[in-house]
Order: sequence, then C-alpha cells, then structure tokens
Amino acid sequence: MVGELIDTVAWVLIVDGRILCARPAGKEIFYIPGGKRESGETDEQTLVREIAEELTVALVAETVEPVGVYEAADGAARVRMSCYRADYRGKLTASSEISEIDWFGYADRPRVPPVDQLLFDELHAAGALR
Repeated sequence: MVGELIDTVAWVLIVDGRILCARPAGKEIFYIPGGKRESGETDEQTLVREIAEELTVALVAETVEPVGVYEAADGAARVRMSCYRADYRGKLTASSEISEIDWFGYADRPRVPPVDQLLFDELHAAGALR
C-alpha cells in the first residue's frame, strides 16, 4: 500500500522538442523543475516561487497555463504533479539548490521519476517531445 501523498507543481519548458530538467543537489535523479507548496500557496504562487529559487528566473504569472496533472507511486509514497507552462524573464541558471540543469528528449525518460515519465509519455505521444 502506498502511503503519503506528495503534492507538487512543475514547470514544463520545451524548446526544440526537448524538456528542461533539473538535478537537485545531493540527488542522482533529474526532475521537472518545481516543488511542494508552502502553507496557503496556490499552484501559481508555488510555481513562481520554486522556479525563482531553483533556476533564478521570473515566471510571467499572466502566462501560466495548465498542462495536466499526473500521479504515480514512487517508493512508499504517491506523487501528484500539477504541470504548467509559462513564459519567463531572465537567464536560466542553476541555483545553489540545483546541481545541474539539462534538456531531455524522450530517450532520457528512464532518468526521471515515475510521475515525470507519465508527462514524458504524453508529450511524446503529442509530438512535443522528441
């Protein structure tokens, strides 16, 4: 039985058929950038804060639009990831929280967690991720 629900939001940025992924400091696996909400935050507020913290760019709040919600078991937990697209201002740079950023294609799917793999599958099927 899967225990705790980890509720997250993520920023889907695709350029030339590749999606931006980030590897947090101290971890081996890459994730779609984003994170968990703080008490009382909306998805949009969480997304804007997390992306500023992780990638040092400012999302343009009025351009935030939903992509989808994905849910998968990951170890003893279940992860729900609400995904959004948005324009941004600034230069993408890994903050001290992030060891590395990279652009992944569909072949990189095994390098991300199960919930992210669901997003990869959908984007690939739609022709957005090569």
